[in-house]
Amino acid sequence: MLPIERFVDYIKKNALFTKQDKILLAVSGGKDSVLMAQLFKLAGYQFSIAHCNFNLRGEESQRDEAFVKLLSANLAVPFHVAHFDTKAYVSQYQVSTQMAARDLRYQWFENMSKEHGYGFIALAHHQNDSIETLLLNLTRGTGISGMHGILPKKDKLVRPLLFLSRQEIDELIEENNIDFVTDSSNESTKYARNKIRLNVIPELLAINPNLVHTFEENIRRFSETEELLKSVIEQMRKDLVLETNGMSALSIKKLKAVKPQQLILFELLRPFHFTNYVVDEIIGSLDKKSGTTFYSQTHRATIDRDQLLISALQKKPFQDHFFMHPKDQFVAIEDQKISLYYTESNLVEANPDKAFVDLEKLIFPLVIRFRQDGDRFMPLGMNHYKKLSDFFIDQKVAIPQKEKTLLLINGNGEIIWVAGLRQDNRYKVNATTKKVAIFELSNHN
Repeated sequence: MLPIERFVDYIKKNALFTKQDKILLAVSGGKDSVLMAQLFKLAGYQFSIAHCNFNLRGEESQRDEAFVKLLSANLAVPFHVAHFDTKAYVSQYQVSTQMAARDLRYQWFENMSKEHGYGFIALAHHQNDSIETLLLNLTRGTGISGMHGILPKKDKLVRPLLFLSRQEIDELIEENNIDFVTDSSNESTKYARNKIRLNVIPELLAINPNLVHTFEENIRRFSETEELLKSVIEQMRKDLVLETNGMSALSIKKLKAVKPQQLILFELLRPFHFTNYVVDEIIGSLDKKSGTTFYSQTHRATIDRDQLLISALQKKPFQDHFFMHPKDQFVAIEDQKISLYYTESNLVEANPDKAFVDLEKLIFPLVIRFRQDGDRFMPLGMNHYKKLSDFFIDQKVAIPQKEKTLLLINGNGEIIWVAGLRQDNRYKVNATTKKVAIFELSNHN
């Protein structure tokens, strides 16, 4: 007899999904996923079956696909299959075979969810898989978040078999005479996870026969500790992190005072994907001069006077300058845009995000670009030139903001406006101005 009641109770306890949701089941044909499909059918949930053929094991891959297709027919549920050229993906993106398979299947699952309206994707991970994940994370190096094993639910991914151990699944398959196929690659120690499952866990079981229960308790405590840490960090974030101009600013003085410094800074920087190694480098550089910079894959951390500034890495635009014509309503560059409209009123606002310019002085098309070496202009209120680099220093403009600042350039090459900071004095509106061009800087979503 299959544990239908335990299955349904686990789903309800962890709020994985409801009887009204459509679920897409990832089924390889192995014991775990076949048992999951049987439980879904007997429990009365709405589901379809999805099978990934990675074309890595020759005839065995075709056998698996045929088996899962037959299983879907026997259960009277829709069947979806995808064929992948996994080796080509590995070659193109220079990733491991396991990583390629992971990328390909999750991308396909997401596409299937959108196309067919599946609310969740069910994966057949069990308790032993969670133990393997924890041990693998510890071996490679991890923070507290890597110690909670596999979560029952993360976004659209649900794992309704985490209440079962490997041994329990084996026994249920045998007792209920359930057919399945075997993936020969699971017996290869080529992959790190297989080494842990085949070599490490049996040794740990010899030390502690009750290993699965012990790790289940450990993972529960780790998860609770993680929740507590998250709560503490979010409170500290409110005190330590100031969001300004699209950047996150952390007071260096306050960072030096927190303890344990490495743990807290790592957690504060977690949303920006900085590694432990880089966090250590940042801590060792808090007294260094402005401009010292560190990188993650998505962000940059810069020492800027008494602050550590975090900013998103800017994607380089496909061109280095952009034209603005008289009839253009706006020009968008990355996440910013400069709008243009006209008025016959010579009233101006003291707003750095707007420039009020004498239209007769403009030579179209105008150019919008980022800063270049040697740029200079005549800041509003002055009658002499100033290097843009010196102006930035005087205004205490942070390094990331300098690189993001747009310049509005006249057809004669003169700077009209340092967008968001100061317009050029030569183009200001005066008593003789007949028509005014108003440029406005804003975010572009």
